[in-house]
Amino acid sequence: MRRFMRNNGLSIVLLSIFLSTLLGQSITGFQVYNNDQRDHDQPTITFGKYLTTGHFVEAVFENWESEFLQDAAYVILTVYLFQRGSSESKDPDKEDAVDADPRDSQNDPAAPWPVRRGGGWLRLYENSLFLTFLALFFAAFALHAVGGAAEYNRQQLMQGGETVSTFQYMGTAQFWFESFQNWQSEFLALFSIVTLSIVLRQRGSPESKPVASPHAQTGE
Repeated sequence: MRRFMRNNGLSIVLLSIFLSTLLGQSITGFQVYNNDQRDHDQPTITFGKYLTTGHFVEAVFENWESEFLQDAAYVILTVYLFQRGSSESKDPDKEDAVDADPRDSQNDPAAPWPVRRGGGWLRLYENSLFLTFLALFFAAFALHAVGGAAEYNRQQLMQGGETVSTFQYMGTAQFWFESFQNWQSEFLALFSIVTLSIVLRQRGSPESKPVASPHAQTGE
């Protein structure tokens, strides 16, 4: 067990923090939702029911959407673009191991199965990280729209307004305001780590260059 925790500690801690904060969001969101219901003389609901409401679904997937967009964009942009001096960039003047053609390793018994198989499987596999993040983004985007439309309609009904379909909601300023306010923060975070890692260091972190490295050194 100790060895397992040592080898997987980063993912375990991150998953634990994620689940703890998601639980915190659901509990506090449940309180906010029922307080809003009381303020409008509407019936309150149970916690289980709250987890199926647009209020919760929209809030969760609005954020997941921006995270997956950030990941997909970063994965594909770092294939072609460089930032000299950043620990997050390939060196524009050197060959990088990630650019090696996997077809040269088809006979390596330790290579992943799609590499050894080749053909269409390999073409899919060599882009699988980007494609998976892109698919997750579109899935979260769709659930954001569904949840957002449900919450928008709840607010409309309480105020005597007209309800809209999910597609109609996607055409509203509210939907795009929710998206852009998260997207801009994610790309600011990416810009920050790319540029700050040029001159700043964190000893022991693989996200940083070695402390004694010159500012112009790019990558690890």
